[in-house]
Amino acid sequence: MKKLDREFYNRDSIIVAKELLGKLLIHEVDGQRISAKIVETEAYMGFEDKAAHSYGGKRTPRVEVMYGKPGFSYIFTIYGIHCCFNVVTREKGIPQAVLVRAAEPAEGIELMARNRFGKSYIHLTKSQIKGLTSGPGKLCRALAINHNLNGADLCSDELYVEDVENEEFGIIETKRVGVEHSEEAKDYPWRFYIKGNEYVSNISLTKE
Repeated sequence: MKKLDREFYNRDSIIVAKELLGKLLIHEVDGQRISAKIVETEAYMGFEDKAAHSYGGKRTPRVEVMYGKPGFSYIFTIYGIHCCFNVVTREKGIPQAVLVRAAEPAEGIELMARNRFGKSYIHLTKSQIKGLTSGPGKLCRALAINHNLNGADLCSDELYVEDVENEEFGIIETKRVGVEHSEEAKDYPWRFYIKGNEYVSNISLTKE
């Protein structure tokens, strides 16, 4: 399978958010490959998007990576606990990004289980199996994605996304999660997920 290149990311966030669905997010950890199929994303459109961290041209050390080249990771924390993994899109100077909200486990599931719950996969409950990567904080923990990977080049060999053979699925477009205080931006239908996939996240981040 082919790794996504910089050209893929150098486009409008809404386009990238939709086209990331079904792709494979991969983290190489100590020679072991952990991967999960992306099943839910959200687009953040930068300067004009009141829900975006870079709205109005806000530029702080936290968001600086979004002002750089496309195809790099932007990782931030919610509630002081949960990491959220984003891919930077558009050309340098235009701070857009796509949040990867949920994924379906593919490879390295045993390691994912230990990362998330501290026990073997065979000892997980049905609820824990379903919740392994069904949210932004959950998938980061399962795939060992943390702040050390903020600004990582997604075109490298450690953290990256692979294309997969064409798979047909329906895409649901709806409002983003956790942006209730962003005025009209809270109603933008910029959350996308694979219809019927059981790993799509709960609608509340507080359930992470």
